[in-house]
Amino acid sequence: MQLLIKRHNTLSRGPRETGEGSLSKDPLRRAVQTAIRAGYQLNQEAFAFLNGLPQAVDPDNLIKSVVLEMENLEEKPLFIDSNILESEAKKMLSSEQKQAAAITIQTGKGMFHPYAKDIEADLRVIEDPTAEVGSTGTLEDYAEYFRDRYRRMSRLLTQRMDVKSAIPLSEALKSSKGESAKIICMVSGKRETRRGIILTVEDLEDTATVYVPADREGAVIEKAKALMLDQVVCMNVIKGRNDLLIAKDLLFPDVPSRKPNKASIPVYAALISDLHVGSKMFMENEFERFIHWLKGNIGGEGAREMASHVKYLIIAGDIVDGVGIYPKQMDELYIKDLYKQYEAAAEILMEIPDYIEIIVIPGNHDASRRALPQPAIERAYAEPMYEARRLYSLGDPSTVCLHGVNILLYHGRSLDDVISSVPHMSFQQPEKAMIFLLQSRHLVPTYGNRTTLAPERRDHMVIENPPDVFHAGHVHMMSYSSYRGVLAVNSGAWQDQTEYQREMGHMPNPCIAPIVNLETLEVMPMDFRVLS
Repeated sequence: MQLLIKRHNTLSRGPRETGEGSLSKDPLRRAVQTAIRAGYQLNQEAFAFLNGLPQAVDPDNLIKSVVLEMENLEEKPLFIDSNILESEAKKMLSSEQKQAAAITIQTGKGMFHPYAKDIEADLRVIEDPTAEVGSTGTLEDYAEYFRDRYRRMSRLLTQRMDVKSAIPLSEALKSSKGESAKIICMVSGKRETRRGIILTVEDLEDTATVYVPADREGAVIEKAKALMLDQVVCMNVIKGRNDLLIAKDLLFPDVPSRKPNKASIPVYAALISDLHVGSKMFMENEFERFIHWLKGNIGGEGAREMASHVKYLIIAGDIVDGVGIYPKQMDELYIKDLYKQYEAAAEILMEIPDYIEIIVIPGNHDASRRALPQPAIERAYAEPMYEARRLYSLGDPSTVCLHGVNILLYHGRSLDDVISSVPHMSFQQPEKAMIFLLQSRHLVPTYGNRTTLAPERRDHMVIENPPDVFHAGHVHMMSYSSYRGVLAVNSGAWQDQTEYQREMGHMPNPCIAPIVNLETLEVMPMDFRVLS
């Protein structure tokens, strides 16, 4: 993995800082490159065999010897397998060395036999906005976007038994003073005063003012404080004087309580995000440790057993750090070219065992449009990543089904808006903000905050079907919680604390990968800062 990264380190920081020639000191990587240059590939068993060689055998010399043998064959194979390596390695050992190394040669490093390798992938893409996005940004696009949001959210609200009696805003305004009604409306204005909160609300036909008294019993005032602009909710109101409506209660669309779907076999998904390859703060050593764990090379018996069940790797955006994303970013980059950042990312993906299915969506640092929904990462910028191995590259947000378990994938940019606007939210507990989005049944409740939305004629950010797992990233804090049958997981990051985070007082907890058992929906966090 370090090959391309260290090459760029040398270009951007110079040989004195990176240790010029350090690649030549890694025999295993040198051996792999020798095989590739000769036109051969190593399968998983061959790589494991090389990794477990006794010290008496140099991996690079072994590969060179094998290549010479294979060049004499009439039909040259595409792959170098462990049988060929074992035969050639025995030739290179003296009789004493053979005896001492017999067990190592036969078994490699514990002969890791992954359970997931024998399991056929069961992966379906349910929702992906890539082929549907294409807003022109006209005034009519904006109008249709909000009409579509209102219609979709109204349908979700009327699925609640306590909302079925809702009437149009025009009928509520015509009712007699003191009469109660339920209305479905979008919040277009909000003003807090000492006496309460004054809301401007609208539906497809009318606009009204709703007053939420500060002394209203129950949690009504707290619900009103949590409201974000452009949210669609149901309000239980009393008709006041003139056109004033007084709120008795607020009802969010919310996800219904339900039993989640689960897989029928013990197959696992590793949820990660925010690698930020190209950043000086990318924690490369820890990520290499993660890959070695996936290969069964490190960890105790329990950790390696867990790794053997990982069939899926889901990356929720910000694979690379990008260029020009924030002020003074160039000072924090060791790879200052976007194309080369994706080359480095490709080096990483190539090391993931080939039986593990990889699913990626873009983040705000990736090569995709900034406005949500985002199409898949542009191939023109990330060609090396697409060529490195097979992967499922989807848009943001997307939904996939793994062995019957529905997983909503979202990078999570609007978590910034929720945490800064809604009371009792913090960057240290992003799962609470994710639960708020589930309650809102919308991934970006407010239009026009820090999260840019494209005025598509269909609102792709509505959570129409509650997922079994809701996976997001962006805020660099690994945390998780269950809510009404939905497992909400924020997968943290693989980037050390940035200067901006330091100024904001945000302390990330990087390099902790949540591993989800799809059979039980149990989360097993693995801390790769300490695993060895």
